[in-house]
Amino acid sequence: MDLSQAKVLFDAKQMAGQLETMARAIAGGEDQVGDLCLVGIRTGGAHLAQRLGALVGRLLGAQPDTGIMDITLYRDDWTRQHRRPKVGTTDIAFDIEERRVVLVDDVLYTGRTVRAALDELMDFGRARQVELAVLIDRGGRELPIQPDFVGASLQGGEGQVIEVLLTEEGYPSDRVVSLPR
Repeated sequence: MDLSQAKVLFDAKQMAGQLETMARAIAGGEDQVGDLCLVGIRTGGAHLAQRLGALVGRLLGAQPDTGIMDITLYRDDWTRQHRRPKVGTTDIAFDIEERRVVLVDDVLYTGRTVRAALDELMDFGRARQVELAVLIDRGGRELPIQPDFVGASLQGGEGQVIEVLLTEEGYPSDRVVSLPR
């Protein structure tokens, strides 16, 4: 990815504040972890789920179960995106049956990734409740999917790409950037 034309929208400190606010909202009025679990959508959402899990754990005194899902083969457009898709692992090593599941992703745009994640999640059982947490909601939905917890809402222009860059993915610092397509 060529970052030479990237415009920084949020720096690491701002992202940390957004995640803290989201963690407080996810913890809500709870006084313990209870049946809460987080499932991050690979790749960025998986890292953010780990971070949110740690923050919620500090608030509630115990870290919630946290898993990772790769939705590549559940997407309705995977054959359009890649001839040979790179499929990662899904690791949900806990039961989601009758639990409150918070799906976590980095950027919500068309809603197709979340739809695929919901399809895959159903293969793991029937959650009592599924909520969606995203760091960035950029609008432009093609499907009727809305987040429950949002770090920031941005209106991305046509041809604009919004990326969340994380240290876990090898970037020198966390930041949210806008790039021309």
